[in-house]
Amino acid sequence: MDKSADNTALSKLRVLDLTRVRAGPTCCRVLADFGADVIKIEAPPGVDPNEGMSGARHGYDMLNLHRNKRSLTLNLKKPEGLELFKKMVDSADVVVENFRPDVKNRLGIDYDSLAAVNPRIILASVSGFGQDGPYEKRAGFDQIAQGMGGLMGVTGDPADGPMRAGAAVADSTAGLYAAVGILIALQERAQSGKGQWLHTSLLEAQIALMDFQAARYLVDKDVPEQSGNNHPYSTPCGVAKTADGYINVATAGDQQWAHLCQALQREEWIEQAEFISGADRLKHRDQLWELLNAEFCKQSSSYWVEKLEQFGVPAGPIYTMDEVFDDPQVKHLNMAPTVNHYARGEVSVVGQPLNFSRTPAKMICASPDAGEHTDEILTELHYSSNEILELRNKGIV
Repeated sequence: MDKSADNTALSKLRVLDLTRVRAGPTCCRVLADFGADVIKIEAPPGVDPNEGMSGARHGYDMLNLHRNKRSLTLNLKKPEGLELFKKMVDSADVVVENFRPDVKNRLGIDYDSLAAVNPRIILASVSGFGQDGPYEKRAGFDQIAQGMGGLMGVTGDPADGPMRAGAAVADSTAGLYAAVGILIALQERAQSGKGQWLHTSLLEAQIALMDFQAARYLVDKDVPEQSGNNHPYSTPCGVAKTADGYINVATAGDQQWAHLCQALQREEWIEQAEFISGADRLKHRDQLWELLNAEFCKQSSSYWVEKLEQFGVPAGPIYTMDEVFDDPQVKHLNMAPTVNHYARGEVSVVGQPLNFSRTPAKMICASPDAGEHTDEILTELHYSSNEILELRNKGIV
């Protein structure tokens, strides 16, 4: 896979990707999509007791998370494997790993060991709960971080108990923070000439993602509660039931409230005592939504989305995934670019939500098979064909 001719933002960057499952691969996917030479390093068959943890090799998750990468198999548990890895570190810019914190020390690929080989190397680590502390050895999973980071405590209807989000938000956010951290470290290295170790965790990322809900507690000591589909302190801002489904309606401030009343042809509500101010509307939220739903049930979702747009009231449909990618605006944004996979043919993957005028993200190739580029990468490291064969016979690659 040759990216050298492509006008890509990160084409001079080489990344050694030791990650698996979701958070770490999400980080490396960002770098790969913008042109970095990301080498996915995997254990040879039968070496990793957690082999297959990331799902089917040609499944949707692998195809989506590992596009634009090369793959090399390498047994880091053997001295020759560690030696080969350090040769790769010597010419690399970034190493990304999401082992449990103690594993990299046991393998000899901690930051100090890597920096001794290449002082410019940047090591990015993603863990469940942080690199030290009372929970450092706990296994990190997205739903556990959602619970401990406060998301499940504010999600869902109060009558139904805590509710997880329908996407792996802690995993994905941790991966994105790691990618941001790498770019910051690269910018600093351009000034100092030195690499460094950066790390984040699912727990930290989830807490950071809580943003205003977390600040609400930290500043005012107000503990947020579940509010279902309603906004915590602004109303009417939530889900309205229509004649054929549901839509989101979001009004903020008195002017939008007045426009909503006009769209519904219920202008008398504007001056109704219970709804005069935002505070009044919040106090009488249940009464207000009962009145609103009685009106919204008279017409279809598409009717109301169009009608509310005419009056400048923010509203939108609530899609299933097939409807998401059938939406004309989503198609216009090219959020489902395609890659060609030898076994699956042309497949669509999730696009990058970043747009650049000169160096956009590009879909160059599909997710590789394990070790697909081993010979190619070792040849770049000046290993002869006989030496590569010997490494294979010894189970190093």
